[in-house]
Amino acid sequence: MSSARYAVGIDLGTTHCALSYVDLNHSEWEDEVTQDLMPVPQLTGPGAVAALPLLPSFLYLPHPDELAVADLALPWGGSGDRILGEMARSIGARTPIRLVSSAKSWLCHPGIDRRSAVLPPGAPADEVPRLSPYEASVRYLEHLRDAWNHTHPDYDLSQQEVTVTVPASFDPAARELTAEAAQAVGFQHLVLLEEPQAALYSWIHDSAGEWRNQVRVGDIILVIDVGGGTTDLSLIAVTEREGALELTRVAVGEHILLGGDNMDLALAHQVKGKLAAAGTSLDHWQIQALTHGCRQAKEALLTAPDLEAVPVVVPSRGTRLIGGTIRTELTGAEVAHTLVEGFFPEVPVSARPVGRARTALTKLGLPYAQDAAVTRHLAAFLGMQIGATEDLPGFEPEGGSNFLHPTAVLFNGGVFKARLLAERVTKVVNDWLVADGVPPARLLEGGDLDLSVARGASYYGYVRRGGGVRIRGGTARSYYVGVESAAPAVPGLEPRIQALCLAPFGMEEGTQAEIPPQEFGLVVAEQVRFRFFGSSVRRDDQVGDMLEDWSAEEVEELEEIEAYLPAEERTPGEVVPVHLRASVTEVGTLLLEAMPLDGPEHWKVEFNVRNPAGE
Repeated sequence: MSSARYAVGIDLGTTHCALSYVDLNHSEWEDEVTQDLMPVPQLTGPGAVAALPLLPSFLYLPHPDELAVADLALPWGGSGDRILGEMARSIGARTPIRLVSSAKSWLCHPGIDRRSAVLPPGAPADEVPRLSPYEASVRYLEHLRDAWNHTHPDYDLSQQEVTVTVPASFDPAARELTAEAAQAVGFQHLVLLEEPQAALYSWIHDSAGEWRNQVRVGDIILVIDVGGGTTDLSLIAVTEREGALELTRVAVGEHILLGGDNMDLALAHQVKGKLAAAGTSLDHWQIQALTHGCRQAKEALLTAPDLEAVPVVVPSRGTRLIGGTIRTELTGAEVAHTLVEGFFPEVPVSARPVGRARTALTKLGLPYAQDAAVTRHLAAFLGMQIGATEDLPGFEPEGGSNFLHPTAVLFNGGVFKARLLAERVTKVVNDWLVADGVPPARLLEGGDLDLSVARGASYYGYVRRGGGVRIRGGTARSYYVGVESAAPAVPGLEPRIQALCLAPFGMEEGTQAEIPPQEFGLVVAEQVRFRFFGSSVRRDDQVGDMLEDWSAEEVEELEEIEAYLPAEERTPGEVVPVHLRASVTEVGTLLLEAMPLDGPEHWKVEFNVRNPAGE
């Protein structure tokens, strides 16, 4: 463990970032943790700087003639061709062609090269510079680093213990890129933490020690996290070890691109329909600007229920034009109906997300969930995890039910700042439970939903020092690598693939496992591909288990990795007998190593989007 003064937690969010910290020198007892939030200095207008609790996750790429150099100056002397934060969000709402948003959602998009300059999507390359989702993440972290170092000049952030949060459902490639972005800005003592766990850590800290009186052995806490870009679902069981309560993360949902961004777009299309009925049509970029305007109106209406309507202005396209604006409004009734009924409908627990036939050709974009109903995704998650606690001591079988029964609910994510949305979800879940003859779930009251993830992350840094209760987690899925069977060539028939278990569910970060001796051959000195698989429901598989057959519902194929494994003393395409070893790194990515039985070589492949290298 380092000699850092502070444990710093960073919420690198889809719509905003936040930074919290714990003074490790003055946090000796769990109930007396000294924790603070760092307001982030940022541009709020040309030449205007203010320290705000949140750094909006927006990056604006101004035209060279749009602003003077002095307009972009920051307290630490930084200025350049990019604007981050509040000013980026406000100016970008008027000129969305130059605005980068939802970079975090793009970072976990398996269908693109996440290092390629694709943002803003659809922006003409000859007019607007573009950057990659990875670079955008680096920029946000750079800003937070510089803001910290300006505020704490004697405690460089590179020397503190930094925890960066990621969605629990992030794939290994997105985790690795997040870790690499943090390391690129100099964080030397870095760990990653799942956002639902961070929210629960924040709740534990805010309870001032009372959390033990609010949960008991046998409880199943459902964490529902709906943020700007994703819906994240997790289950955490309350167990007991040596007479003390213990928390164990037992299930994580699929990565669902469904959140506040979808809601903003739904409201924009509703307003677009009103304008069209009045004879006003909008082009593509005006609709994007309208979406940003609807987001601001939505936030105002949901946080101030007394407001009846908020004006929405749609500007002309261009960087400096202010004429020809279109004015309309969004009402509180429209927001409530669109969001509650469209995204949180009352459905039976047997409901499942609805798919649709896809058009063969599509434009580059995020792989959004096809069904916008969060409650249907929640029903599917609880149905899939029916056996998640059956092997834990102190837990009773579900007794013929077709879904797992949560006993407590913790909300997280900015969407649930609107109480009517949290109340609707609570009603839906409790209707399911009561209909199944069990008590309704208790609501665990959290703190500020915009700040809880960052605050939980910094508290986790304290927990890692041995203070407080630690949530046991490990890998959120079981992971496998594809092994091709040796068989004669048959026209039209692909070789059979078996799945070798590398990391069972819950394998802890920083641990490794030797694959029991089996006959494996590694193709070297030519381009090859590694096929990886994951399962959130197969909990009994152990390292070295070989799956012969599986269903698409229980095992999902993940992003494959293409690699060239060099071997100077071997012929191209040679199959080398190898021994395998798998490990989960401290930042939660999977590392596969292959050691030949007849030589000194050592090859390794990480679950990431870089070209893996042989060593």
